[in-house]
Amino acid sequence: MNCELLATCSALGYLEGDIYHKEPDCLESVKDLIRYLRHEDETRDVRQQLGAAQILQSDLLPILTQHRQDKALFDAVIRLMVNLTQPALLCFGSVPKEPSFRHHFLQVLAYLQAYKEAFASEKAFGVLSETLYELLQLGWEERQEEDNLLIERILLLVRNILHIPADLDQEKRIDDDASVHDQLLWAIHLSGLDDLLLFLASSPTEQQWSLHVLEVISLMFRDQNPEQLAGVGQGRSAQERSTDVAELEVLRQREMAEKKTRALQRGNRHSRFGGSYIVQGLKSIGERDLIFHKGLHNLRNYSSDLGKQPRRVPKRRQAARDLSVQRRSALNVRLFLRDFCSEFLENCYNRLMGLVKDNLLREKAQQHDETYYMWALAFFMAFNRAASFQPGLVSETLSVRTFHFIEQNLTNYYEMMLTDRKEAASWARRMHLALKAYQELLATVNEMDMSPDEAVRESSRIIKNNIFYVMEYRELFLALFRKFDERYQPRSFLIDLVETTHLFLKMLERFCRSRGNLVVQNKRKKRKKKKKPVAPGDVPCSSGEPEALWPSLAEQLQSCAQDPELSLDSMVPFDAASEVPVEEQRAEAMVRIQDCLLAGQAPQALTLLRSAREVWPEGDVFGSQDMSPEEEIQLLKQILCAPLPRQQGPEERGAEEEEEEEEEEEEEELQVVQVSEKEFNFLDYLKRFASSAVIRAYVLLLRSYRQNSAHTNHCIVKMLHRLARDLRMEALLFQLSLFCLFNRLLSDPAAGTYKELVTFAKYILGKFFALAAINQKAYVELLFWKNTSVVREMTEGYGSLDGGSSHKPPVWSPEEEAQLRELYLAHKDVEGQDVVDTILAHLSTVPRTRKQVIHHLVRLGLADSVKDFQRKGTHIVLWTEDQELELQRLFEEFQGSDDVLGHIMKNITAKRSRARIVDKLLALGLVAERRELYKKRRKKLAPSGLPNGEESLKDTCQEDLEEEENLSEEENEENEEKEEGSEAEQTPQGSTDLSTENLGQSLCQEGFSAPLLWLRNCLIQVADDREEDGCSQAVPLVPLTEENEEAMENRQFQQLLRKLGVQPPVSGQETFWRIPAKLSPAQLRRVAASLSQSEEQEKLQQGPDPEVPGEQVPEEEHQKEHRAQALRALQLARGKKAGLVSPAEAGTAGGEEQLKVAPRKRQLLDSDEENESRSQAPELGAPGIQKKKRFQIEDEDESD
Repeated sequence: MNCELLATCSALGYLEGDIYHKEPDCLESVKDLIRYLRHEDETRDVRQQLGAAQILQSDLLPILTQHRQDKALFDAVIRLMVNLTQPALLCFGSVPKEPSFRHHFLQVLAYLQAYKEAFASEKAFGVLSETLYELLQLGWEERQEEDNLLIERILLLVRNILHIPADLDQEKRIDDDASVHDQLLWAIHLSGLDDLLLFLASSPTEQQWSLHVLEVISLMFRDQNPEQLAGVGQGRSAQERSTDVAELEVLRQREMAEKKTRALQRGNRHSRFGGSYIVQGLKSIGERDLIFHKGLHNLRNYSSDLGKQPRRVPKRRQAARDLSVQRRSALNVRLFLRDFCSEFLENCYNRLMGLVKDNLLREKAQQHDETYYMWALAFFMAFNRAASFQPGLVSETLSVRTFHFIEQNLTNYYEMMLTDRKEAASWARRMHLALKAYQELLATVNEMDMSPDEAVRESSRIIKNNIFYVMEYRELFLALFRKFDERYQPRSFLIDLVETTHLFLKMLERFCRSRGNLVVQNKRKKRKKKKKPVAPGDVPCSSGEPEALWPSLAEQLQSCAQDPELSLDSMVPFDAASEVPVEEQRAEAMVRIQDCLLAGQAPQALTLLRSAREVWPEGDVFGSQDMSPEEEIQLLKQILCAPLPRQQGPEERGAEEEEEEEEEEEEEELQVVQVSEKEFNFLDYLKRFASSAVIRAYVLLLRSYRQNSAHTNHCIVKMLHRLARDLRMEALLFQLSLFCLFNRLLSDPAAGTYKELVTFAKYILGKFFALAAINQKAYVELLFWKNTSVVREMTEGYGSLDGGSSHKPPVWSPEEEAQLRELYLAHKDVEGQDVVDTILAHLSTVPRTRKQVIHHLVRLGLADSVKDFQRKGTHIVLWTEDQELELQRLFEEFQGSDDVLGHIMKNITAKRSRARIVDKLLALGLVAERRELYKKRRKKLAPSGLPNGEESLKDTCQEDLEEEENLSEEENEENEEKEEGSEAEQTPQGSTDLSTENLGQSLCQEGFSAPLLWLRNCLIQVADDREEDGCSQAVPLVPLTEENEEAMENRQFQQLLRKLGVQPPVSGQETFWRIPAKLSPAQLRRVAASLSQSEEQEKLQQGPDPEVPGEQVPEEEHQKEHRAQALRALQLARGKKAGLVSPAEAGTAGGEEQLKVAPRKRQLLDSDEENESRSQAPELGAPGIQKKKRFQIEDEDESD
């Protein structure tokens, strides 16, 4: 023991006889022990040393009982005892798997069990009960905060002591004997603490202790059976006596059979002269007959498995063990607990359960506290049902809302057990508690059906009508059976699941018979393939090329454009019933306009264009409001020739997509739940249980028929009989493992006790041998679990399932097989094409689907698996060694290029997404971070011919922002598709963006001078902060004044923010614009300087030199002149894009603009691909996706 710890314990005091003498430093020593426990290491060394020294038994308990009048010492001792008795699981987090830590865990657990035995006395609980009584006598105005803390600590101490598990190996107690837990309960009863718990549960002024009280009560009744507890003191019923007699009869029959077997095994001669025999027809390891070296009486028990070592099952595959143990306590303890349950039901249950559920729904409780609620629901409702059934005593939990709450938690536990594999056993235990609560709810509702009170029966009918109507309640048992895993869920869970399913089916069947017809809710998940835009080359042209169509369309458009009676109400450009918002349907409207032009419907196209302009006026996507008819016709021509991205329609998917649905499961799907109503058919619902997963679970439980109760065996046989007899699917049970079980059952000496099982086994065996006489393959089918389709083929003949189908695929003729083989061998090694698509294009016989061709190639042995024909780029996850070597080679080859990732994606054989390639490069260690894979930009000077320096507008901030966008695109392919779709919505008029200086001047003229000053100050302040701190993070721009808030909502102001590199808020996650972390202090100051320069230029333009007052011009004239200049620049940009402005006009206009504003010296950052796209854009003359231009602000030369 540590010397400091030993000295502290010695300073507590000493025990002389029955009197404990405390030292003067006793209080400080107790506080020191609390401090030591707070700083103990992960092995809990202080806790172990105190447990080994028996400090609690020899010092703390005597102090608690004899020095209660010292309030400060009493409070400190209670605190120390609460800390010492806390569960070992809380100390270590979980049961350690490492041997050394597991040893420490077991040592702490042993000390806790010694503490529990020491507390099993009336003295300790008497002091706690008296103290708690005195504190509860105080009114709320007299009670201090220290008093509430002491009440909570006393309840926690009682909770900790009751929570300590019993050591069954050490106690070795039998039923009706008093265990340590029983002694503890009896001490609680003698001290009167049970009455205080009932007071806390029923008092309206003590609501804050409801969860503590429920937790203590659940630990008190941990090992009790509610049905047995309800029958204490009433004598043994006739059913119990008959059950005991049946069990004794089974044991007697088995004992008589064993005696008879031993008598038959005694030979007349000594075993030494038993002889050796040859067993004809039974081969040994070689080709000869087996030689048997024992007596003939042992031949019946011969097995080839004799002498073999049983196969060891790994721990992770072993079946889960039942942790809960139920036992009969001593009679006086059971009588006390029965009276406690009766008083609790009459006075406390409804109120306490309502409070606890309210705390759970409002999330005022701790994590997993709902398990105590579900335990109390199951236990006390079962006690009420077994004692004297009174629905009013449990009315709080007898409602549809409680069914919904339990079902919700049960589903949550079920999903968590499948996802959180490390804690699957814990989730399985919680799921078992929820299942017990659900079972008891059904049992109580079933008991209400037999009540003589008409109102109770009517309430039961309403509850059943609700739970049978909702689909989730009916599908719950199917899901639990299909996902049953014996590694995590013990045998007791399977027993409760089988019995609950039996009860639910019995209630549902009876309800259907009484109603005649039952209408229930039905939900279907309609699966749709995710819509993806097709390539521009796939745009259909139904009436020839667009250039050939345009002359006739131009004549119609010219006549329609002059028609004043052309109505806009006849064409609606958006679908109001669509799930896509109206703002996002602009691209679809553009496609509809193109479709009308391709179909030769010029008036409809023009009407749709004008209607779309009215719906989406912002950005002049469909032209401006004052467009001339000639401009409209020119815009329609550009739309006709534009390669707009389209989305696949349902008629294009057709039947082939349904055929390929099984092969392309890895593609993303959108599930739409359709809710409807239908008439319920009980047999159709029962067919859902006719699956191998459900039958396996039932057969697994049937293997332990000797340990099962009679009711459990009845539930198993009833379900199997429903499937075999009611559904006429006896072949579902034709399985070799089940037949071996039947053989063991029929040869059991006590088989007469299991009459129901024996009758059912004989019925199934008779059906099998009758079928085997017709179908000789039935013996082979015994080796496999079967589904309904296989059962139908076994009974009606193989091929009957295909014969009854109207969609039977055509048979392949020898000529077709030869052609298929020839085409496959000719095209299988051709790179750059899909071999199946090539075969489908060249097949000249009966039309086939892709799925049929692939399956027949596998059947002919030309391919190993269907997976060999997966489309490239669908969902390749695993990398082969050759693919990794190829990726490494490509990286080394293009490492010095400007776009490493782009070249790799172009040249790699197995096409993958950018995110997959980046992740693999990082995993292989070829790059240290994603930034190394960014496309490198070449610095070029801005062209001098551009008007007003418009092509040198953006700065490094915008470049960094776009690099962040590219990084997010690599990590999320869906966002990439959405961004491509949104960029495709841009119109052919081109961009109308102004320069940063022009935007600043325009905003100043509109009255946004103060917001611009606020923005400049924010940028300078962030730059100063980043220089001082040495680190940077994204800083939100929070407008605190109404003027700044209006500016942040202004579209032109937002455009300026984007040009400055400020990030817009992420949809659904952020509210404010943010200054990105990548901007350095120098860049921020340059951006702020550009804002101040624009303000200075605006001041110069607003008025001439104040020294010449005679030449002042009114401010309104300056504003009109500036707006006219902005409009001329806008018209020039549009005309240049559409090819309507000559180069001379463009140069003149550009010169005028350059005279107005002198831009700062910048450098244009661009790539070769963007130069090519800009050079091709005027030739196409079509609306397309314009790539963003990137610029870098540079300081002016020192010479300037």
